[in-house]
Amino acid sequence: MVAPATPTAPTPELEALDLLSGDARAFLRTAWASHAHIHKADPGDVVGLLSLHDVDHLLTSTALRTPALRIAQDGSVLPSASYTRSATIAGAPLTGLVDARKVVELFSGGATLVLQGLHRYWPPLTELIRGLEAALGHPCQANAYLTPPGSQGFALHTDSHDVFVFQTHGSKQWEIHDDGEQRDVLMEPGTSMYLPTGTPHAARTQEAASLHVTIGINQATWRQLLLRTVTGVLADPAFDERLPVGYPEDPTGLAGTLTERLRLLADQLATVDTFARADDEGRRFLTTRTPVLHGALADRLSVTALDDDTDLVRRTGSVCVVRSAADGDHVLLLLGDRELRLPVRLTPALEFLREQPRLRPSDLADWLDPTSRLVLVRRLVREGLLQVSA
Repeated sequence: MVAPATPTAPTPELEALDLLSGDARAFLRTAWASHAHIHKADPGDVVGLLSLHDVDHLLTSTALRTPALRIAQDGSVLPSASYTRSATIAGAPLTGLVDARKVVELFSGGATLVLQGLHRYWPPLTELIRGLEAALGHPCQANAYLTPPGSQGFALHTDSHDVFVFQTHGSKQWEIHDDGEQRDVLMEPGTSMYLPTGTPHAARTQEAASLHVTIGINQATWRQLLLRTVTGVLADPAFDERLPVGYPEDPTGLAGTLTERLRLLADQLATVDTFARADDEGRRFLTTRTPVLHGALADRLSVTALDDDTDLVRRTGSVCVVRSAADGDHVLLLLGDRELRLPVRLTPALEFLREQPRLRPSDLADWLDPTSRLVLVRRLVREGLLQVSA
């Protein structure tokens, strides 16, 4: 894959949402989870996330494998055998390899190409998804749809999750139903559209090729949090006792005992430390994201040469959240895909570092001596939070 240029500053949390909505704060206040929202951005800003040239490159010049590609035609998903081949690398078999010639022929014959999970392997979308997740607190994923000229649209339907859709090549006419009213939306390069869960929408037959990216927002819900909370309480061995013998024929007796167990469960739920549970939920989200590590090999090679005057930058899309540890002797640094447990004396330096898009180790002189600050920044370069500036 072709990596983007080395970033010079971290992406602010709301920048990705600003790009797709126009005004992130206004969007969250007036449209999020309630209304459709249309925004027209500078086409160059959106097309650069995934152009037709990029899709051509992925399909014809890389070792893309299924299930990263799905192909549909005439309303049916084609078997992967119709567009893949086998190969070997160093004598080991390689299956599910996308056959570029077969894919091009199928596209020419009217098939729609679906690139799945692009946030896992296409850097511009990896960074966009990381920014959206930071802004929303919900897991996101990215797929792209390339449809040939003359392809059929899809019938009116709803999705079980929120989506952002943005057009990067060609155009497509959409029909959406919002607040009981039908709206016709022409998607052109630079146009983005937000559809909350359950919004009916359809796309019409088109005469030109079209490429759009769909960002699926996999909501974190109260149901999920409550289930995790209740499951934690149910770990009490008291709930592992067997049901009484003969319960199938004695529903009255079982109902009485069930009432007692529900009271016990309610009593224990009332003692749950809600702040601790909320903190755990945030930590879970902030340590299970997809790593963003482009440039990490070069950083590892240069880390030993770092000195007090080396220019460093925060890696684009990086997460840096500082939290106190329960033991009082440590501070937690949440990095998106992992958690570091560091001595509590580093807290002021980490809080300063968190706010800096770029810095030198010498900038930490107020809190750390030369040796300590070099140890810290070298660790953070190895962990992927910091990069040596280009």
